[in-house]
Amino acid sequence: MYTFKGKEYPCCTSLTMGIIGGKWKTVILFHLMEGTLRYNELRKEMPTVTERTLSLQLKTLEEDGIIKRKVYTSKPPLKVEYSLTEFGKTLRPLIKSIADWGDFVVENYSK
Repeated sequence: MYTFKGKEYPCCTSLTMGIIGGKWKTVILFHLMEGTLRYNELRKEMPTVTERTLSLQLKTLEEDGIIKRKVYTSKPPLKVEYSLTEFGKTLRPLIKSIADWGDFVVENYSK
């Protein structure tokens, strides 16, 4: 058994998928690989995600220590930025491999 943040996983693969699995987490991480983005910039990159889903996925990634959320409250309007933590940056090779495989599939197996 593997334990991460109080949750138990039967194998290392299930731990990885528990952290980055699902429809949107990997997409969020892909867009944050290049640098910091504001909430609305992420929304523009993923126009089909609902606000509720995006907010929940960002919150989960933040709780797992993959991304950090910085809030600027010095003057209105409220500004929120998201970026990868050092821990989150360790996922870059994995996310790049996933994206590269998607490109390969489109180039070689799409009709």
